[in-house]
Amino acid sequence: MNLLDKLNWRYATKLFDTEKKVNDEQLEFLKEAIRLSVSSYGLQLYKVYIIEDPELRKQLRKASWDQSQITDASHLFVFCNYTTGFDQHIDDFVQRIIDVDDNDKAGVINYGEFIKQAVGNMESDKRKSWSEKQTYLALNNLLIACAELKIDACPMEGFDNEDYNKILGLDKLGLNAAVIAPIGYRSKNDITQKRKKVRKPKKELFIHT
Repeated sequence: MNLLDKLNWRYATKLFDTEKKVNDEQLEFLKEAIRLSVSSYGLQLYKVYIIEDPELRKQLRKASWDQSQITDASHLFVFCNYTTGFDQHIDDFVQRIIDVDDNDKAGVINYGEFIKQAVGNMESDKRKSWSEKQTYLALNNLLIACAELKIDACPMEGFDNEDYNKILGLDKLGLNAAVIAPIGYRSKNDITQKRKKVRKPKKELFIHT
């Protein structure tokens, strides 16, 4: 299967097979795909929780409108954006660059100061929205990587993020649950897998100028 075949194969899985699990090697592949995701300035201002614990997932299911994917999937990915400490995250980013290549240390430090100013000048609502959007870029890499391995996934916004923040203790870490994705293998009883994929035609979606 090529990439387009795999993207046609995938869908937002509604029912997972509770007996089938993603193995460690596959999980490492998915983690690396997320790690290599694009992000604004390359900052990666998020952290990703990978949750297997069944009792914890029972709690999270209650905060997810009782959707069965939360407990039935092999793993639950929770993408969390940072809400505080942006200057420190930028300093850490600058140091990572220097650790890899310090040929232009002064230039990299100046670049970091530029980013601090750009982020610091955002109004709080805009910065919050911008930070949350970063998690969706990483989520997309997860979905594509899952399709590559023929692992099913279901990106979800249907959850109470404040409850997630409390259950996972995210507030005290300066984090916010932005978007989630259970992954695993589709159940044969999931009727949605038989639906034809519906997308806009290219002539309606794209404009060439």
